[in-house]
Amino acid sequence: MKAIGILGTASNVGKSWLVAALGAWLRRQGIRVAPFKAQNMSNNSYVTLEGGEIGRAQAVQAQACGLRPIVEMNPILLKPSQGQSQLVVLGLAQEHLTAIDYYDKIPTLWQVVVDCLEFWRRQCDVLLLEGAGSPVELNLMARDIVNLRPIAYLQGKWLLVGDIEKGGVFAQLIGTYHLLPTAMQWQGLGLVVNKFRGDLSLFRDAADYFARHIPIPYLGVLPFANDLQPESEDSLCRPDEIGGSGETIACIQFPYLSNSQDILPWRQDQGVQTVWVTAPSQLHNAKVIILPGTKDTIADLLWLRATNLDQAIINAYGRGAVIIGICGGYQMLGRTISDPTGNAGMAGEIAGLGLLPVRTVFHQYKIVQQVEIEYKFDRWQGYEIHMGETELLEDMECLEDCNQKIYTYKQRIWGTYIHGLFESPCLRTTIATLAHIHNYQAHPHPWQQQQQKLYDRMADFIELHLDLSPIWSYLDTAKYK
Repeated sequence: MKAIGILGTASNVGKSWLVAALGAWLRRQGIRVAPFKAQNMSNNSYVTLEGGEIGRAQAVQAQACGLRPIVEMNPILLKPSQGQSQLVVLGLAQEHLTAIDYYDKIPTLWQVVVDCLEFWRRQCDVLLLEGAGSPVELNLMARDIVNLRPIAYLQGKWLLVGDIEKGGVFAQLIGTYHLLPTAMQWQGLGLVVNKFRGDLSLFRDAADYFARHIPIPYLGVLPFANDLQPESEDSLCRPDEIGGSGETIACIQFPYLSNSQDILPWRQDQGVQTVWVTAPSQLHNAKVIILPGTKDTIADLLWLRATNLDQAIINAYGRGAVIIGICGGYQMLGRTISDPTGNAGMAGEIAGLGLLPVRTVFHQYKIVQQVEIEYKFDRWQGYEIHMGETELLEDMECLEDCNQKIYTYKQRIWGTYIHGLFESPCLRTTIATLAHIHNYQAHPHPWQQQQQKLYDRMADFIELHLDLSPIWSYLDTAKYK
């Protein structure tokens, strides 16, 4: 097995994207390729078929590689909330930790990573090792188990990605290279400049500039392509999740927002635009308001009240908007939320928005499972990740023609624990009709089918813009032909 680390000069420079694109490209060359990220920090998570929790980015990368997502692709997941993070190991949620507590566990966690690396040594031809942030944070390098250490363990090579949009891309890439340990400098396969906007001819001499300072190949520059963004990994990427033109689909941007990618299927439809909102004034014209998941339901409900968004949501319902709560957002729409011992974040009991006749009580255990959803002509896979049980205080309707617990109340208030709710074109059309969105047209194909086409286009994109010969040479691709 060959290993290629995808390192970046900072967060959100394009590491996750490049792993997915390379995975799709290698897959169609007939190479057995898999993604891996030793430790991820994100509240955007996915549930595997076995009920394990991993980062959404690794699930996307797995699909690009033609694989079913499994926990060995992301053995350690940290889900941040109020100065601590919930530790998820091999898909199973454990305790909440401070950063210092987490670093005390590094020896044990590194062994978990090693076991997974050995698993992949037997399973694939190429393992793509995604890094996190920068690999040369000097104060953290000795404790870093996600960037250089897995590459060194597998005696692999690396690519380094810089983001020209951030500015100073030559300093980003050249400086990062010179801060790497000497032994690791020799393992470089090449440099990639990402997110270029404008005239590419202005960057045509980049290879000469890089060659004067570092002895590894410059593979090329990737123009920014908004239509080639599968989904984001964390809050730094949220601009990639908005788009479209027409009537407004507003999504509340909670401070402890999780699973923000739930809104992405709306982005491909005609007649609507998706926007993230943090103030009441942004809801004035919204036809649909989505309260998404959150890592701390009570804290984010208090934030809703502090910003007066709670009343703005209620007012929007009064003027005809459709209100949809998913996971933590569903809990907020109820009458009360109780977390007696702080299992899910802030302890206490609080009144909800009162739009749904339900109440939620948090317990220690966490529900993590995949669900198959059917609605009219569509069938697709969703999943649940939540703490707390929600009890119905009055009879509510389940969504007609749907085999899952998607509750509706007075038609225009919906609540569910299911992530992936909007992947159905039929369901999005029903919502648009309820919201009186005229000139709406849902994309005719299911979301996941569109994603597979997108991965192929991403592979075409890197083949067009990058010199991939150093990767071919390293992989000794003659044996795959």
